[in-house]
Amino acid sequence: MKSPTPLHICFVSNSAWSIYHYRRGLLNALRERRMKITIIAPRDEAFQSLLELGCDCLDLRLSARGINPFNDLHTFISLYQKYRALKPDLIFHYTIKPNIYGSLAARLAGIESIAITTGLGYTFTRKNLTTHIAKQLYRLAFRFPREVWFLNPDDLVDFKHAKLLAKPEYAHILRSEGINLEQFSLAPLIQAKADFEFILIGRLLWDKGIGEYVSAARQLKARYPQARFTLLGPGNVANPTAISMTDVERWQAEGIIDYVGNTNDVQTYIARADCVVLPSYREGVPRTLLEAAALGRPIIATDVPGCREVVDDGLTGLLCAAKNASDLALKMEQMLLMHSEQRRIMGTQARAKIEREFDEKKIIHRYLSVLTTLDSRYIQ
Repeated sequence: MKSPTPLHICFVSNSAWSIYHYRRGLLNALRERRMKITIIAPRDEAFQSLLELGCDCLDLRLSARGINPFNDLHTFISLYQKYRALKPDLIFHYTIKPNIYGSLAARLAGIESIAITTGLGYTFTRKNLTTHIAKQLYRLAFRFPREVWFLNPDDLVDFKHAKLLAKPEYAHILRSEGINLEQFSLAPLIQAKADFEFILIGRLLWDKGIGEYVSAARQLKARYPQARFTLLGPGNVANPTAISMTDVERWQAEGIIDYVGNTNDVQTYIARADCVVLPSYREGVPRTLLEAAALGRPIIATDVPGCREVVDDGLTGLLCAAKNASDLALKMEQMLLMHSEQRRIMGTQARAKIEREFDEKKIIHRYLSVLTTLDSRYIQ
């Protein structure tokens, strides 16, 4: 008797790196169930790792800087051609351009898709012609996916308020992409340190609140010379709100921050820090905060969508006002002066929250429950 054909699932994003590092557990779960997986994303260093997992990888030409009709048309046509050739059973789209042009291309190719908004970014934090066009494209494209998933309730509410969802009943909350609790295990705070280390981990974007972080660090450094302010993340990012490396080098020369570049070993840097800071203007659900909380680090973040999903103010960390360096400095000083036992309790409570709400296994089950509608062999 001939074996049934395995399901073929496509994942499309503006970064193969993010698919590998944020969804590796999901990919492994699908491969264990003998599904065929194709990754479509701009080629980067994660391609080889994805191939080793057993995924197929296809390069995608995609510009992340604003809206360029010629480049975006090329992206749309490329996706349509790939979908027609591959004929997958279901496509998951991530990030703004795959969500928009991928959803349209999938509809034209007659293939079902799910759009996952991993964060609204500058589309909802700024108002200009580019963001206006992006919203109109969202309104058009989101008529077609079988479902649209949001990582936090605020993003869903904003999409409904802006009337960007033709079928609001098909929109759901995913609650992040989850985190592997075994990989990111509790790491006790280092005791009796000579200095106190804050760390901000993220792409070098103004919208991540890096400017406010530097300003707060400048205020605190004068009063607390033993404090260290580390910045970790990739520079030269293709994004309208990218920070120039010239600015970063100037901050380093001033002795305010210690920029350590980018790394795949984020855990080591989180484990050596006393507090993780993310003064972002808006997030989906920030991976860096999930990782920090899983390792048991107290957090300071802005009281904005995405960040407040992870941080319970006063319990697992502290929330500050967005775009407010003075308030951020105040909360950082509060954390610095806090007794080490208070910070330890905050970190322990942060870990407990991650175990309750953000376990990767729960997220994988959500994906699998959708795939059972295509093939009952994958019921869990």
